[in-house]
Amino acid sequence: MTSFDVSTRLSDGSTDPLETAIGVYVTVHGHFYQPPRENPYLDAIERQPSAAPFHDWNERIHYECYRPNAFARVLNESGELLGIVNNFEYLSFNIGATLMSWIERHDVEVYQRIVEADRKSCERLNGHGNAIAQVYNHIILPLANERDKRTQIRWGKADFRSHFGRDPEGMWLAETAIDYPTVKALIEEGIKFTILAPSQAERCRAFSDADWQEVGGGQIDPTRPYRCFLNPGDHSSPYLDIFFYDGPISRDMGFDTALSSSHHLAGRLGQAVRGDHRPTQLISVATDGETFGHHKGGTEKCLAYAFIEEFPRRDWTVTNFAHYLSLNPPTWEVELKPVTAWSCAHGVDRWQENCGCGGGGEWHQHWRRPLRDSLDWLRDQLIRVYEEEGKKLFNDPWAARDEYIQVIRDRGNLSKFLAKHQVQKLGNGERLDAVRLLEMQRHALLMYTSCGWFFEELSRPEGTQILRYAARALELAGDVSGIQLEKGFTKRLISAPSNVDCFKNGAEVYRQLVIPAQISFEQVAAHYAISSLFTSYAREERVYCYTANQLDYQAQRMGSVTLAIGQLQLTSEITRESRHFIFAVLHLCGWDFYCCIQPFTGRRSYTQVKEQVFETLAQGSAAQTILKMNQTFGEAAYSLQDLFAEERHRMMQLLSQETLTRLDQLYTQVYRDNYGVLMAFHRDELPVPRELQVAAEIAIGHRLLLTLRSLEQDMDEWNASLMHLGQLEAIATEAAHLRCQMQQPEAREILQRLIERSLWMVLNEADLKTVEPQIRRLERLVVLNGQLGLGVSIAKSQEAFYQWLNHKPVLSSAMRELAARFAIVV
Repeated sequence: MTSFDVSTRLSDGSTDPLETAIGVYVTVHGHFYQPPRENPYLDAIERQPSAAPFHDWNERIHYECYRPNAFARVLNESGELLGIVNNFEYLSFNIGATLMSWIERHDVEVYQRIVEADRKSCERLNGHGNAIAQVYNHIILPLANERDKRTQIRWGKADFRSHFGRDPEGMWLAETAIDYPTVKALIEEGIKFTILAPSQAERCRAFSDADWQEVGGGQIDPTRPYRCFLNPGDHSSPYLDIFFYDGPISRDMGFDTALSSSHHLAGRLGQAVRGDHRPTQLISVATDGETFGHHKGGTEKCLAYAFIEEFPRRDWTVTNFAHYLSLNPPTWEVELKPVTAWSCAHGVDRWQENCGCGGGGEWHQHWRRPLRDSLDWLRDQLIRVYEEEGKKLFNDPWAARDEYIQVIRDRGNLSKFLAKHQVQKLGNGERLDAVRLLEMQRHALLMYTSCGWFFEELSRPEGTQILRYAARALELAGDVSGIQLEKGFTKRLISAPSNVDCFKNGAEVYRQLVIPAQISFEQVAAHYAISSLFTSYAREERVYCYTANQLDYQAQRMGSVTLAIGQLQLTSEITRESRHFIFAVLHLCGWDFYCCIQPFTGRRSYTQVKEQVFETLAQGSAAQTILKMNQTFGEAAYSLQDLFAEERHRMMQLLSQETLTRLDQLYTQVYRDNYGVLMAFHRDELPVPRELQVAAEIAIGHRLLLTLRSLEQDMDEWNASLMHLGQLEAIATEAAHLRCQMQQPEAREILQRLIERSLWMVLNEADLKTVEPQIRRLERLVVLNGQLGLGVSIAKSQEAFYQWLNHKPVLSSAMRELAARFAIVV
């Protein structure tokens, strides 16, 4: 097997370009970022139908980009696997803090590959890692007040340190938006360099020159680093080093054909190499990291081959900005334009004015300024609340906010954090208020995430999301101080006109899209109560970002009616607020649920309620039971519609199962009765009546799913598993004869799990006598995938197999054959 390493040397071997600045260096920077999408009340991303077949856009882009770059394939002309490259080992990259935390939770293997890539790049490049930090949640820093600017930088640094175990040398600015106050903040916070677009430079000169060169049209030479002095021209003033990426090539990567092949990419980069005999130069490009695989499918493979073959073949050294800076400090200085960003020709107006950038044809963006003004007003109101209430709890409220990132990264740090920052030992209520205040400030920062202004319309998901953060912030302010800010905020949002008739303005967007998404403790309790009828909850269970302690639970069934009554302690994992409820939920039939919630007032009253409601149910009247529930709990009630969307959809599927089973049986009977007719149509190549073809596909698909479930259950029973496998092969043959399309998402997921599990069993089997039959069984599963056309992804299996093969110098013929089944060249 091949192990890839990029340790470039000059062709004569005389000088090591990793130690001495000589020759051509290449840096490809990927800005990996997705806006935070979590529901502020659940700390989880809810299903996004537009991302189908994936759960949400993070998951979809992860599948198309983040994981493929961590396991980038190098393929031969036949599409067989020659090797796997971790592109993050060779890319310069930043990953937004909120995205990095999502990857850490969602796919720890990819997370570890990214962290390992930075460590390996440090080893290769004299301690200078590929990863750089990013301002925490993508705020446009020139538009932020001074305090928010500092917190964004400090949170970005602290978050980076928590992942990579070192301090960042560079920092990516949201939209590369910069002005001199931002330069000053970066310098004072210990950031050494940043990366900008060439259009952001005003003029430059060599340290030894008296005259400036005007480069305001984007003509600055991007092959060298520059020093930006806080006071332009004053070499004794503090400074930030700046790299300008090559604009034309970066645009071609994002919007043209530069990534069509690694050879073409290298040729395009080669056009930027200066032939003026300078001893060293850096060819650097930068683009959204999602370009590599998401925007341009499969281009992570182009990068991988360029890193390991094309660039070394030209004696180019793959490096990162920090390493190059250590070898070749700036000898030129640059003066920046007053305020700029890489995606707006009007400075930073894209995030505050109707400047036309990001416009949607006839749609205007007059809403941008009122939206920013409304949020600025709310921010200033929250500052007053925070300072007034915070001084009662914290020694220094703003220092506490700056260090709150430690709690955001690990909620277990809360007690230690409060012990450090509290004015005096805090009681339970004071601890709750302390966390509420800090969470209020966290959401006040999140509500400035740049994506809310980026596109053409306020009511898009990005604009709605920042309004949800604002709603959560003002709600927390009211909880602590009693001050109600919502009316004043929504009044200001009226001035933000929407392009969509049904919304009219920002206040209507808030009313229709934000308020319904707010979630109370009572709703969480109702969600738990209704779903408990279909879920066997443990005594302690996690429900999104809440811990649910079931203190008592009893259910009774009378005919088709089910009644459950329970006692529940809910605790927010974020604020640590805890509420104690009792509930009663009545399932009449089908979709008809009736649920009541009330605070727990004592064991005696709870016992009385339970006895009374159950006694009423025993009399056999659902109507009387509902009446009794109203009398004891009050008129407020919850139904299936009040469940969180994920759970509601799951229960809808469960409730539909009986109907679907009956339909499966009906279609199976139709298929059996008309099998001969179907075969005749196919034999004579006549168009098959749609009704008969659908019946065949449903019947065969149903049998396929049941057999796969049985195989998964009996996988450890050798004879049973072989029997099920034979049945599946017969089903595949039958489906092929009748030209049935097997569109079964659950079947695809089960078969993928079976392949991965079977491979694991093979790779971990020490007994050669046992492993041969297991290899044959696995091969049959892989072949079955092709026969059924389910589209099962073998990517993870291929990656695991490839890594195993790398540690096995001697392979049996059976393992070689299996590798071929997985399209791996050995």
